[in-house]
Amino acid sequence: MGRVRGARMLIAYREATSQDAPAMARARANDAAAGPADPRIAAYLDGRHHPQQALAPRVAYVALDDTGVAGYIAGHLTTRFGCDGELQYLYVARHLRRRGVAGELLRQLARWFSTHRARRVCVNVDVDSPAATPFYESHGATPLDRFWFAWDDVGAVLRMPSTTEP
Repeated sequence: MGRVRGARMLIAYREATSQDAPAMARARANDAAAGPADPRIAAYLDGRHHPQQALAPRVAYVALDDTGVAGYIAGHLTTRFGCDGELQYLYVARHLRRRGVAGELLRQLARWFSTHRARRVCVNVDVDSPAATPFYESHGATPLDRFWFAWDDVGAVLRMPSTTEP
């Protein structure tokens, strides 16, 4: 488990399991603008839900603050769009946005992809989220089409400076 100090908060990061799915759902439930969490997260983490062209290896990480799960990310190996990996879920609670939490979660996942030799990684971007496209672009992803972005080498995320915004 890693800890990163963000704007006066200590955030802990650790690998998640399907037992974290209820807390992940509660985190999103407190954010009406985000909409509900995917009810298949637990099945996804247990390997019982398979997105298109997903391969079995998958992982998730949670960001924990003093309220519990305040963010999460998940991804898997894939063959979709000629990619090696796919970022499946990314959520950060409103009170932690623009404080480097999503970037740290992305670095956690990029490390996992790198250890699994997954260089080219894609993500389906919520075009209705005003922060989604700028976030992925600022972390080196480029558009495949209107809804999908990709990193040709997700390891580049690990070489970017870590930022914690005030």
